[in-house]
Amino acid sequence: MAEAQSKGTGRGGRAAQLAHTGLRHGWTTGACATAASTAAYTALLSGEFPDPVTITLPKGQTPSFALAVEEWSADRAGAMAGVVKDAGDDPDVTHGALVRATVRALPAGSGVVFKAGPGVGTVTRPGLPLEVGEPAINPVPRQMMREHLTAVASRHGALAADVEVEISVDHGEEIARSTWNPRLGILGGLSILGTTGIVVPYSCSAWIDSIRRGVDVARAAGRRHVAGCTGSTSEKVAVALHHLPEDALLDMGDFAGAVLKYIRRHPVDRLTICGGFAKLSKLAAGHLDLHSARSQVDKGFLAELARAGGAGEELAGAVAEANTGLAALRLCEAAGVPLGDLVAATARDEALAVLRGAPVAVDVICIDRAGMVVGRTAPRGPGTP
Repeated sequence: MAEAQSKGTGRGGRAAQLAHTGLRHGWTTGACATAASTAAYTALLSGEFPDPVTITLPKGQTPSFALAVEEWSADRAGAMAGVVKDAGDDPDVTHGALVRATVRALPAGSGVVFKAGPGVGTVTRPGLPLEVGEPAINPVPRQMMREHLTAVASRHGALAADVEVEISVDHGEEIARSTWNPRLGILGGLSILGTTGIVVPYSCSAWIDSIRRGVDVARAAGRRHVAGCTGSTSEKVAVALHHLPEDALLDMGDFAGAVLKYIRRHPVDRLTICGGFAKLSKLAAGHLDLHSARSQVDKGFLAELARAGGAGEELAGAVAEANTGLAALRLCEAAGVPLGDLVAATARDEALAVLRGAPVAVDVICIDRAGMVVGRTAPRGPGTP
Protein backbone atom coordinates (compact mmCIF):
# COMPACT_ATOMS: atom_id res chain seq x y z
CA MET A 1 0.00 0.00 0.00
CA ALA A 2 1.11 3.58 -0.51
CA GLU A 3 2.10 5.69 2.43
CA ALA A 4 -0.42 8.18 3.75
CA GLN A 5 -0.28 11.72 2.41
CA SER A 6 -1.00 14.70 4.62
CA LYS A 7 -4.32 16.42 4.04
CA GLY A 8 -4.44 19.92 2.67
CA THR A 9 -4.39 22.84 5.02
CA GLY A 10 -5.96 25.49 2.80
CA ARG A 11 -8.93 27.42 4.17
CA GLY A 12 -11.11 26.66 1.16
CA GLY A 13 -11.37 24.72 -2.06
CA ARG A 14 -10.73 21.02 -2.68
CA ALA A 15 -8.07 20.59 0.01
CA ALA A 16 -10.27 22.07 2.74
CA GLN A 17 -13.26 20.00 1.64
CA LEU A 18 -11.28 16.75 1.76
CA ALA A 19 -9.87 17.64 5.18
CA HIS A 20 -13.36 18.42 6.44
CA THR A 21 -14.75 15.02 5.44
CA GLY A 22 -12.17 13.16 7.52
CA LEU A 23 -12.04 10.57 4.73
CA ARG A 24 -8.82 8.95 3.57
CA HIS A 25 -8.01 9.35 -0.11
CA GLY A 26 -6.56 6.57 -2.24
CA TRP A 27 -4.64 5.99 -5.46
CA THR A 28 -5.86 5.46 -9.00
CA THR A 29 -5.10 2.44 -11.13
CA GLY A 30 -2.96 4.80 -13.22
CA ALA A 31 -0.80 5.68 -10.21
CA CYS A 32 -0.47 2.00 -9.31
CA ALA A 33 0.50 1.09 -12.88
CA THR A 34 3.08 3.90 -12.89
CA ALA A 35 4.64 2.66 -9.66
CA ALA A 36 4.68 -0.95 -10.84
CA SER A 37 6.19 -0.13 -14.24
CA THR A 38 8.81 2.14 -12.66
CA ALA A 39 9.87 -0.67 -10.30
CA ALA A 40 9.95 -3.26 -13.08
CA TYR A 41 12.03 -1.11 -15.43
CA THR A 42 14.42 -0.15 -12.63
CA ALA A 43 14.93 -3.86 -11.96
CA LEU A 44 15.50 -4.53 -15.65
CA LEU A 45 18.28 -1.94 -15.79
CA SER A 46 19.80 -2.36 -12.33
CA GLY A 47 19.09 -5.95 -11.36
CA GLU A 48 17.21 -4.87 -8.21
CA PHE A 49 13.54 -4.07 -7.57
CA PRO A 50 13.14 -0.85 -5.57
CA ASP A 51 10.78 -1.45 -2.65
CA PRO A 52 9.08 0.81 -1.86
CA VAL A 53 8.98 2.66 -5.15
CA THR A 54 8.31 6.40 -5.17
CA ILE A 55 6.58 8.24 -8.01
CA THR A 56 5.66 11.86 -8.69
CA LEU A 57 2.00 12.59 -9.42
CA PRO A 58 0.82 15.34 -11.81
CA LYS A 59 0.29 17.81 -8.94
CA GLY A 60 3.68 17.10 -7.37
CA GLN A 61 2.78 14.62 -4.62
CA THR A 62 5.36 11.87 -4.14
CA PRO A 63 3.70 8.75 -2.68
CA SER A 64 5.64 5.55 -2.09
CA PHE A 65 4.18 2.14 -2.95
CA ALA A 66 5.16 -1.22 -1.51
CA LEU A 67 5.58 -4.02 -4.02
CA ALA A 68 3.18 -6.93 -3.57
CA VAL A 69 4.92 -9.13 -6.15
CA GLU A 70 8.13 -9.07 -8.17
CA GLU A 71 9.32 -11.57 -10.74
CA TRP A 72 11.85 -12.06 -13.52
CA SER A 73 11.09 -13.73 -16.82
CA ALA A 74 12.89 -17.04 -17.42
CA ASP A 75 15.46 -15.37 -19.69
CA ARG A 76 15.67 -12.24 -17.45
CA ALA A 77 14.77 -10.12 -20.49
CA GLY A 78 11.62 -8.98 -18.72
CA ALA A 79 10.69 -7.93 -15.19
CA MET A 80 7.30 -7.77 -13.50
CA ALA A 81 6.26 -5.81 -10.41
CA GLY A 82 2.83 -5.50 -8.84
CA VAL A 83 1.11 -3.02 -6.53
CA VAL A 84 -2.15 -3.51 -4.62
CA LYS A 85 -4.55 -0.65 -5.23
CA ASP A 86 -5.66 1.22 -2.11
CA ALA A 87 -8.75 3.33 -2.87
CA GLY A 88 -8.80 4.85 0.61
CA ASP A 89 -12.32 5.40 1.92
CA ASP A 90 -13.87 5.50 -1.55
CA PRO A 91 -16.22 2.59 -2.40
CA ASP A 92 -14.18 1.77 -5.52
CA VAL A 93 -14.71 -1.64 -7.13
CA THR A 94 -10.99 -1.86 -7.86
CA HIS A 95 -9.96 -1.42 -4.20
CA GLY A 96 -7.58 -4.25 -3.31
CA ALA A 97 -6.91 -5.21 -6.93
CA LEU A 98 -3.37 -6.26 -7.83
CA VAL A 99 -2.07 -4.08 -10.68
CA ARG A 100 0.92 -5.64 -12.43
CA ALA A 101 3.39 -4.17 -14.92
CA THR A 102 5.70 -6.35 -17.02
CA VAL A 103 8.47 -4.44 -18.79
CA ARG A 104 10.48 -5.90 -21.67
CA ALA A 105 13.26 -4.27 -23.68
CA LEU A 106 12.59 -3.31 -27.31
CA PRO A 107 14.95 -2.25 -30.10
CA ALA A 108 16.33 1.28 -29.99
CA GLY A 109 13.86 3.84 -31.30
CA SER A 110 10.78 1.87 -30.35
CA GLY A 111 9.75 4.19 -27.54
CA VAL A 112 7.26 3.07 -24.90
CA VAL A 113 4.70 0.62 -26.27
CA PHE A 114 1.67 -0.26 -24.16
CA LYS A 115 0.01 -3.66 -24.13
CA ALA A 116 -3.13 -4.90 -22.39
CA GLY A 117 -2.39 -7.93 -20.26
CA PRO A 118 -4.95 -10.15 -18.54
CA GLY A 119 -7.64 -8.11 -16.82
CA VAL A 120 -7.07 -4.91 -18.81
CA GLY A 121 -9.59 -4.10 -21.50
CA THR A 122 -9.23 -3.23 -25.17
CA VAL A 123 -11.12 -0.41 -26.88
CA THR A 124 -13.53 -1.79 -29.50
CA ARG A 125 -15.78 1.21 -30.23
CA PRO A 126 -15.11 4.88 -31.12
CA GLY A 127 -15.95 7.77 -28.84
CA LEU A 128 -13.30 7.26 -26.16
CA PRO A 129 -9.99 9.16 -25.84
CA LEU A 130 -8.18 6.12 -27.32
CA GLU A 131 -8.26 4.61 -30.78
CA VAL A 132 -10.12 1.38 -31.46
CA GLY A 133 -7.81 -1.58 -30.82
CA GLU A 134 -5.75 0.24 -28.18
CA PRO A 135 -5.29 -1.05 -24.63
CA ALA A 136 -7.68 0.75 -22.27
CA ILE A 137 -4.87 2.68 -20.61
CA ASN A 138 -5.96 6.31 -20.57
CA PRO A 139 -3.81 9.22 -21.81
CA VAL A 140 -2.73 10.62 -18.43
CA PRO A 141 -1.55 7.26 -17.01
CA ARG A 142 0.32 6.66 -20.28
CA GLN A 143 2.03 10.02 -19.95
CA MET A 144 2.90 9.36 -16.32
CA MET A 145 4.46 6.03 -17.21
CA ARG A 146 6.41 7.47 -20.15
CA GLU A 147 7.84 10.23 -17.96
CA HIS A 148 8.84 7.88 -15.16
CA LEU A 149 10.36 5.29 -17.49
CA THR A 150 12.31 8.01 -19.30
CA ALA A 151 13.65 9.19 -15.93
CA VAL A 152 14.64 5.62 -15.01
CA ALA A 153 16.45 5.25 -18.35
CA SER A 154 18.32 8.51 -17.78
CA ARG A 155 19.41 7.51 -14.28
CA HIS A 156 20.91 4.30 -15.64
CA GLY A 157 22.70 5.81 -18.62
CA ALA A 158 20.22 4.83 -21.35
CA LEU A 159 19.44 7.35 -24.07
CA ALA A 160 15.71 6.57 -24.06
CA ALA A 161 13.14 4.16 -22.68
CA ASP A 162 12.55 1.66 -25.49
CA VAL A 163 10.28 -0.86 -23.81
CA GLU A 164 7.02 -2.75 -23.99
CA VAL A 165 4.88 -2.18 -20.92
CA GLU A 166 2.18 -4.77 -20.33
CA ILE A 167 -0.33 -3.77 -17.66
CA SER A 168 -2.56 -6.44 -16.14
CA VAL A 169 -5.00 -6.57 -13.23
CA ASP A 170 -5.68 -9.80 -11.37
CA HIS A 171 -9.38 -10.72 -11.79
CA GLY A 172 -9.82 -7.54 -13.83
CA GLU A 173 -12.19 -9.08 -16.35
CA GLU A 174 -14.48 -10.19 -13.55
CA ILE A 175 -14.30 -6.80 -11.78
CA ALA A 176 -15.05 -4.99 -15.06
CA ARG A 177 -18.49 -6.60 -15.18
CA SER A 178 -19.40 -4.26 -12.30
CA THR A 179 -18.42 -1.21 -14.38
CA TRP A 180 -19.77 0.44 -17.53
CA ASN A 181 -16.80 -0.78 -19.60
CA PRO A 182 -18.75 -3.45 -21.53
CA ARG A 183 -21.40 -0.91 -22.57
CA LEU A 184 -18.68 1.48 -23.74
CA GLY A 185 -17.08 -1.22 -25.86
CA ILE A 186 -14.09 -1.78 -23.56
CA LEU A 187 -13.84 -5.54 -23.56
CA GLY A 188 -11.68 -7.99 -21.67
CA GLY A 189 -11.15 -6.08 -18.46
CA LEU A 190 -10.73 -2.78 -16.66
CA SER A 191 -9.53 0.62 -17.78
CA ILE A 192 -6.36 2.11 -16.30
CA LEU A 193 -7.59 5.51 -15.20
CA GLY A 194 -6.72 8.70 -13.38
CA THR A 195 -5.90 12.34 -14.09
CA THR A 196 -4.32 13.27 -10.76
CA GLY A 197 -3.27 9.85 -9.45
CA ILE A 198 -5.47 10.36 -6.39
CA VAL A 199 -8.87 8.82 -5.67
CA VAL A 200 -10.99 11.37 -3.81
CA PRO A 201 -13.42 9.57 -1.49
CA TYR A 202 -17.07 10.42 -2.07
CA SER A 203 -19.07 9.35 0.94
CA CYS A 204 -22.33 11.05 -0.04
CA SER A 205 -23.21 12.50 3.34
CA ALA A 206 -19.66 13.57 4.16
CA TRP A 207 -19.03 15.14 0.78
CA ILE A 208 -22.36 16.98 0.68
CA ASP A 209 -21.58 18.34 4.13
CA SER A 210 -18.17 19.47 2.85
CA ILE A 211 -19.87 21.31 -0.04
CA ARG A 212 -22.03 23.19 2.46
CA ARG A 213 -18.98 24.12 4.51
CA GLY A 214 -17.27 25.27 1.31
CA VAL A 215 -20.15 27.64 0.58
CA ASP A 216 -20.04 28.89 4.17
CA VAL A 217 -16.29 29.58 3.92
CA ALA A 218 -16.71 31.45 0.64
CA ARG A 219 -19.53 33.61 2.00
CA ALA A 220 -17.64 34.34 5.22
CA ALA A 221 -14.68 35.49 3.11
CA GLY A 222 -16.95 37.87 1.21
CA ARG A 223 -16.82 35.94 -2.06
CA ARG A 224 -19.64 36.99 -4.38
CA HIS A 225 -18.75 34.56 -7.16
CA VAL A 226 -18.16 30.84 -6.55
CA ALA A 227 -17.59 27.91 -8.91
CA GLY A 228 -18.91 24.38 -8.53
CA CYS A 229 -16.55 22.06 -10.41
CA THR A 230 -16.81 18.34 -11.13
CA GLY A 231 -13.06 17.70 -10.79
CA SER A 232 -9.55 19.11 -10.85
CA THR A 233 -9.48 19.75 -14.62
CA SER A 234 -12.71 21.75 -14.57
CA GLU A 235 -11.44 23.61 -11.51
CA LYS A 236 -8.37 24.73 -13.48
CA VAL A 237 -10.59 25.95 -16.31
CA ALA A 238 -12.83 27.93 -13.93
CA VAL A 239 -9.80 29.56 -12.32
CA ALA A 240 -8.26 30.42 -15.70
CA LEU A 241 -11.46 31.99 -17.02
CA HIS A 242 -12.67 33.75 -13.87
CA HIS A 243 -9.51 34.21 -11.74
CA LEU A 244 -11.23 32.88 -8.64
CA PRO A 245 -9.35 32.38 -5.36
CA GLU A 246 -9.12 28.98 -3.72
CA ASP A 247 -11.85 29.65 -1.16
CA ALA A 248 -14.35 30.42 -3.94
CA LEU A 249 -13.96 26.92 -5.42
CA LEU A 250 -16.40 24.14 -4.55
CA ASP A 251 -15.45 20.57 -5.34
CA MET A 252 -18.95 19.65 -6.48
CA GLY A 253 -18.03 16.21 -7.77
CA ASP A 254 -21.24 14.48 -8.81
CA PHE A 255 -23.42 16.39 -6.35
CA ALA A 256 -24.83 19.22 -8.45
CA GLY A 257 -28.07 19.14 -6.51
CA ALA A 258 -26.27 19.61 -3.19
CA VAL A 259 -24.56 22.77 -4.48
CA LEU A 260 -27.73 24.26 -5.94
CA LYS A 261 -29.99 23.49 -2.98
CA TYR A 262 -27.56 24.92 -0.43
CA ILE A 263 -26.88 28.05 -2.47
CA ARG A 264 -30.64 28.46 -2.86
CA ARG A 265 -30.80 28.89 0.91
CA HIS A 266 -27.44 30.69 1.22
CA PRO A 267 -27.13 32.70 -2.00
CA VAL A 268 -24.11 34.29 -3.63
CA ASP A 269 -24.29 36.76 -6.51
CA ARG A 270 -22.95 34.36 -9.11
CA LEU A 271 -22.42 30.62 -9.50
CA THR A 272 -20.31 29.12 -12.27
CA ILE A 273 -20.85 25.41 -12.91
CA CYS A 274 -17.93 23.85 -14.76
CA GLY A 275 -17.53 20.21 -15.74
CA GLY A 276 -17.18 17.59 -18.40
CA PHE A 277 -19.63 17.72 -21.28
CA ALA A 278 -21.09 14.28 -20.56
CA LYS A 279 -21.64 14.97 -16.86
CA LEU A 280 -23.27 18.32 -17.50
CA SER A 281 -25.50 16.79 -20.17
CA LYS A 282 -27.00 14.81 -17.27
CA LEU A 283 -27.71 18.05 -15.41
CA ALA A 284 -29.24 19.45 -18.61
CA ALA A 285 -31.51 16.38 -18.71
CA GLY A 286 -32.68 17.08 -15.15
CA HIS A 287 -30.40 14.83 -13.09
CA LEU A 288 -28.98 16.37 -9.93
CA ASP A 289 -26.76 13.38 -9.04
CA LEU A 290 -24.22 12.99 -11.84
CA HIS A 291 -22.58 9.75 -10.69
CA SER A 292 -22.43 7.06 -13.38
CA ALA A 293 -24.08 4.54 -11.05
CA ARG A 294 -27.12 6.78 -10.60
CA SER A 295 -27.57 8.60 -13.92
CA GLN A 296 -26.52 7.99 -17.50
CA VAL A 297 -25.91 10.17 -20.55
CA ASP A 298 -29.17 10.22 -22.52
CA LYS A 299 -28.16 10.23 -26.18
CA GLY A 300 -31.81 10.52 -27.22
CA PHE A 301 -31.97 13.75 -25.24
CA LEU A 302 -28.77 14.95 -26.93
CA ALA A 303 -30.31 14.13 -30.31
CA GLU A 304 -33.30 16.34 -29.46
CA LEU A 305 -30.99 19.18 -28.48
CA ALA A 306 -29.05 18.68 -31.72
CA ARG A 307 -32.30 18.94 -33.71
CA ALA A 308 -33.10 22.18 -31.90
CA GLY A 309 -29.66 23.41 -32.94
CA GLY A 310 -30.27 22.69 -36.62
CA ALA A 311 -29.22 19.06 -36.99
CA GLY A 312 -30.96 17.06 -39.69
CA GLU A 313 -32.46 13.66 -39.06
CA GLU A 314 -29.37 11.77 -40.22
CA LEU A 315 -27.12 13.61 -37.78
CA ALA A 316 -29.69 13.39 -34.97
CA GLY A 317 -29.92 9.66 -35.53
CA ALA A 318 -26.14 9.33 -35.39
CA VAL A 319 -26.08 11.30 -32.12
CA ALA A 320 -28.74 9.01 -30.63
CA GLU A 321 -26.63 5.97 -31.55
CA ALA A 322 -23.25 7.41 -30.51
CA ASN A 323 -21.11 5.33 -28.18
CA THR A 324 -20.49 8.17 -25.72
CA GLY A 325 -21.58 11.72 -25.06
CA LEU A 326 -18.20 12.94 -26.27
CA ALA A 327 -18.66 11.07 -29.55
CA ALA A 328 -22.04 12.76 -29.99
CA LEU A 329 -20.42 16.12 -29.36
CA ARG A 330 -17.72 15.50 -31.98
CA LEU A 331 -20.32 14.52 -34.58
CA CYS A 332 -22.13 17.80 -33.99
CA GLU A 333 -18.93 19.86 -33.99
CA ALA A 334 -18.00 18.43 -37.38
CA ALA A 335 -21.42 19.46 -38.72
CA GLY A 336 -21.35 22.93 -37.21
CA VAL A 337 -24.11 22.18 -34.69
CA PRO A 338 -23.31 23.85 -31.31
CA LEU A 339 -24.29 20.93 -29.10
CA GLY A 340 -21.85 22.00 -26.37
CA ASP A 341 -23.44 25.44 -26.08
CA LEU A 342 -26.91 23.90 -26.14
CA VAL A 343 -26.06 21.53 -23.30
CA ALA A 344 -24.52 24.40 -21.31
CA ALA A 345 -27.59 26.59 -21.80
CA THR A 346 -30.02 23.81 -20.90
CA ALA A 347 -27.96 22.88 -17.83
CA ARG A 348 -27.99 26.53 -16.76
CA ASP A 349 -31.78 26.64 -17.08
CA GLU A 350 -32.11 23.45 -15.03
CA ALA A 351 -29.86 24.96 -12.37
CA LEU A 352 -31.98 28.12 -12.27
CA ALA A 353 -35.10 25.99 -11.87
CA VAL A 354 -33.59 24.32 -8.80
CA LEU A 355 -32.58 27.73 -7.41
CA ARG A 356 -36.27 28.75 -7.54
CA GLY A 357 -35.72 32.45 -7.98
CA ALA A 358 -32.87 32.83 -5.49
CA PRO A 359 -30.83 35.95 -6.34
CA VAL A 360 -28.05 34.02 -8.05
CA ALA A 361 -26.82 34.42 -11.63
CA VAL A 362 -25.65 31.14 -13.15
CA ASP A 363 -23.30 30.39 -16.02
CA VAL A 364 -22.16 26.96 -17.23
CA ILE A 365 -18.90 25.83 -18.86
CA CYS A 366 -18.63 22.42 -20.54
CA ILE A 367 -15.18 20.98 -21.19
CA ASP A 368 -13.78 17.90 -22.91
CA ARG A 369 -11.32 15.41 -21.42
CA ALA A 370 -8.38 17.61 -22.36
CA GLY A 371 -9.82 20.61 -20.54
CA MET A 372 -10.83 22.47 -23.69
CA VAL A 373 -14.03 24.51 -23.48
CA VAL A 374 -16.64 22.94 -25.77
CA GLY A 375 -19.72 24.81 -24.56
CA ARG A 376 -20.38 27.94 -22.56
CA THR A 377 -23.17 30.30 -21.56
CA ALA A 378 -23.47 33.86 -20.38
CA PRO A 379 -24.71 34.25 -16.81
CA ARG A 380 -28.47 34.34 -16.35
CA GLY A 381 -30.62 34.81 -13.30
CA PRO A 382 -32.56 37.43 -11.37
CA GLY A 383 -31.27 40.87 -12.32
CA THR A 384 -29.37 39.76 -15.43
CA PRO A 385 -30.51 40.56 -18.99
